[in-house]
Order: sequence, then structure tokens, then C-alpha cells
Amino acid sequence: MIKKLKLGMVGGGQGAFIGAVHRMAARLDGHWELVAGALSSDPTRARTSAAELGLASDRTYTDFQEMARAESKRSDGIDAVAIVTPNHMHAPVALAFLKAGIHVICDKPLAATLAEAETIAKAVKDSDKHLILTHNYTGYPLVRQAREMVARGDLGKIRVVQVEYAQDWLAEPLDNKQADWRTDPERAGAGGCVGDIGTHALNLAHFVTGLEIKELSADLDKFVEGRQLDDNVQVLLRFKGGAKGMLWASQVAVGEENGLRLRIYGDRGGLAWQQENPNAMTFTRFGQPKQIMTRGGAGATEACLGTIRVPPGHPEGYIEGFATIYSEAAALIREAGANPCRSQSNQLPGIIDGRLGMQFIMACIRSSMADARWTSLETYGEVHLPNS
Repeated sequence: MIKKLKLGMVGGGQGAFIGAVHRMAARLDGHWELVAGALSSDPTRARTSAAELGLASDRTYTDFQEMARAESKRSDGIDAVAIVTPNHMHAPVALAFLKAGIHVICDKPLAATLAEAETIAKAVKDSDKHLILTHNYTGYPLVRQAREMVARGDLGKIRVVQVEYAQDWLAEPLDNKQADWRTDPERAGAGGCVGDIGTHALNLAHFVTGLEIKELSADLDKFVEGRQLDDNVQVLLRFKGGAKGMLWASQVAVGEENGLRLRIYGDRGGLAWQQENPNAMTFTRFGQPKQIMTRGGAGATEACLGTIRVPPGHPEGYIEGFATIYSEAAALIREAGANPCRSQSNQLPGIIDGRLGMQFIMACIRSSMADARWTSLETYGEVHLPNS
């Protein structure tokens, strides 16, 4: 039997949604054991949260810096830390653990600013440790199949990419733990919706097609009165090689729950996939009847079959997508000599993807502030929002 890897967690205490998701996912395939945590910036909540999860008192921390130092000195110290804090804490936590020689699994986006992303990228290179970014939708079996089909030319030359991520949970002002930090520039960074779910949409389109963005034209809105960060994002995309695209992300689209959808059209065929029905995907060859492809069903590719856990017809989805990321992270960490700056050999999103996401956020904000002017992702520098 392969020995389980030891996982620590920063953030994710009582009342935190995404921390619980990470813990369930890490346990699912049996590769990880949660043994340590600094689960809250509030000492009392940190200790109470750790006790509820059964963490030993000597591995319950009230400060992430203390945790990084202590775990790096233990003979049974953690192999990786999961960062599930608001965005503004991603960089300091990642840097502390990379400096301590500990692998990092970080929720998206990578950081609150592009400068922080660059600093993390340098730390990854200097530390020779891995940073895995949990863009969980890349772990869905049919997303893996779509990527393989595009790569082998089933769609021909890609012409058009349409991706959207629509929700409605911020359609009105909210006062709760999840909404408060996502609409606060001090904790979320300069991007609201564009950073929270727009980066997921970008990552999905990039992961499946492999296309690189040449430039974009973005229009960001704050529809809810008094909101400091964007809650609706519409972006035109020009890809290198001539393909065109559109990206829409919204958290004020009434009636939408978690509407992540991807459509790709080439000169020989097209495909469509949506997260709320993740076990089916349509594929159409030009001039032929539409096909409905199912997860693990007839016509499934090796990339799809390699990530399914149960037979076709038994649904898999959100938690399993995260679990695939955690399982592949475990395999990567166990693989001696793997390149920490590019973990794409096994399709894991890493530091390069995280940096791309931050460039996308900044380019969208910069474009929108300039009346949707076409803007390159390689236009560096932070964006300073006007006072709201």
C-alpha cells in the first residue's frame, strides 16, 4: 500500500464553504490525511474548528507562520498545505510554506495582485516545490475528453470559443461570510466577479482548447448599488492563430445557479459541455447528426476513462473534480524530479495557469476602465481602482 501523504490547511474553519469541499476531495481517493491546520485568523475559532475535525492539539495552530516553521521541523511534518483563505492571504501563506520547503495546493485565483503572483512564481522556482491551483473543473472526465478531442483534431482548426459562468447569488446586497470578502477589494483584490468565477471560465477555455489570448476587450459592471467590485463581466477575445471568443461571467444573472458552459467550434466540428449536467457532452461533425457523449460511455477517450470512479450512468461532479486534482497532486509530489513550474504533463493547473489568471483579471479591468479598449494580457502593472 502507498502511504498517505500528510496535508495541512490554512483557512477553512467553521462556516467556510470551500475548506470543507477541499477536505472531502482530499479524502475521496485515499491519498491524503489532514493532520494539521491554522483554520482561522481568530484563535478561538481556529482551536474549536481543529477540535471538531479531530486534529491533535500540538498540530493546531493559530498562526500560519508558526505552522510553516513547526511543520517543516517535524520528522512527520506535512507534505503539502491547502490554502483556502480569501484571496489577499494566498500570497503570504504560499510564500511562508514554499520557504519552509512544503508543497502548496492553493484555491484560485492565485493571489490578489499580479505583483504577488510574480513573487509566488519566483518562490516556486527557488524552492523547487510544487504549487497546484485548484481549478477543479479541469478534473471533470468529459472536460478531459474535450481537451483530448480538440488536441487530436476532431474539431479541426478552432474558429470560435464561447464560455460563460453565470450565477445569481449576488443579485442583491448580502451580508454573510462568503459574500463579504468577495465584494471587498481589500480581501478579494481588484477583481470581483472577474476574479471569482471569470478566472474559472478563462481557465476552462484555455485548458480545453490550448489557445493563447492575444488581446481582449472587456466591459465590467457593478449592477448592485454601492458594490465596490464588478458583479458582471463581458469580454471579447482574440486568440493567437486567428480564433475569436466571448467570455461572460455574472453573479447577478437571476435564475442561474452555477451555469458554467463551454462551446467550441472548429472548421470540422463543434462540441458543448455544461457543468450543471457534467456527465454529458454534445459533439457534432459538420453535416452529420449531433452525438451525445456520456462520461465513460461509448466513444470515451483514455483521458476521460482515466478520471472516472464509477460506471457510466452513476453521476460524478463537483467533489470528484476536486478529488482528481488532489489525487494528481499526490502523484506529482511523489514523483521525484518533476518540474515545479510546469505540472501540465499530468494536466494539473499550476503556477503558469495562476499567473495567466492574474494577467487576465488585470487586463480586463484595464480594458474596461479605458472604455473596452483592446488590451494585451502582457501589459504589465497593477490596476488601481477609483474610489467607489
